[in-house]
Amino acid sequence: MIWFWLGYFGLVALLLFLDLGVLHRKAQEQSLRSAVAWTIVWVALGLSFSGIVYLMYEHHWLGVVGPRGGDAAVTYVSAYLLEQALSIDNIFVIALIFRRRFRVPTKYQHRVLFWGILGAIVFRITMLGGGVWLARTFDWIFYVFGAYLGWQGLSLLLEHYKHKNDAEEEEEELDKVGNSRVLKIVRRFVKVVDGDHGGKFSVIENGRRALTTLAICLITIEIADIVFALDSIPAVLSVSSEAFIIITSNIFAIMGLRSLYFVLAGAMEQFEYLEIALGILLIGIGVKMIAHKWFHISHLVSLIGIAAIIGTGVVASMLFGTKDKEAS
Repeated sequence: MIWFWLGYFGLVALLLFLDLGVLHRKAQEQSLRSAVAWTIVWVALGLSFSGIVYLMYEHHWLGVVGPRGGDAAVTYVSAYLLEQALSIDNIFVIALIFRRRFRVPTKYQHRVLFWGILGAIVFRITMLGGGVWLARTFDWIFYVFGAYLGWQGLSLLLEHYKHKNDAEEEEEELDKVGNSRVLKIVRRFVKVVDGDHGGKFSVIENGRRALTTLAICLITIEIADIVFALDSIPAVLSVSSEAFIIITSNIFAIMGLRSLYFVLAGAMEQFEYLEIALGILLIGIGVKMIAHKWFHISHLVSLIGIAAIIGTGVVASMLFGTKDKEAS
């Protein structure tokens, strides 16, 4: 199995190097057309990897043991779609961090997101590995995760129906990651200078190394990802406890988050019904985890359910969301 891990992380490193080191070396604003194209590329890569997962588990390459190839591939796609759906709320918070809190120019946002996603990959591997160990060691952890996800889903539904104004909602989202406190804490240990300084994360000022606003923004985004991982990790563990499947699906979903951000960031307010869909999805996953000893839901049915709930939220937002806002 070690060879699969080495090969996979080698592929990830190569893709990330091509992304920032070759294709996006210059700091420039990414067009919507380019963002859509890259989103399609990342989604295609992520979904096509399910074929590798199928072959690995179907033919037991290098002694791989686990579910049959078809079940493994379906589980991978389910985990991938689940992480993509939960990432959308993350995109909304990242947009607020960029635009309201730090006012990062669009041409530097890609660079910040690249390093943010690189850090997110490291954190997710660590947290997913810990989650898999907990799930395999303590069966009761499923009840804890299930109750937590059910509570989070209910919270999403309640927040949606509170009808807060935009300013109150945005301020609450920013407070979740404590970004107003990040700057105060960092200033205690290192000098911080205002400005983006040509996209640099640190500069020399008066003979001392100092962090720029972009660096503080990057730290804030990393904190935001950790906060949102508290939802996504228990959720993906409800799909499978196979470390290779959930880690690879999570990483591919995270790698496509950057281009997806540039597609959706300007239109997040149009996806109002997606929040309801995510709330229902989290509640459903929570119930499934709590009741896992009494009934079993096949991986195919889980995949269909996840896709149906997410798809319904997206379609409802496209058909009715804008009309409701225009009417109001």
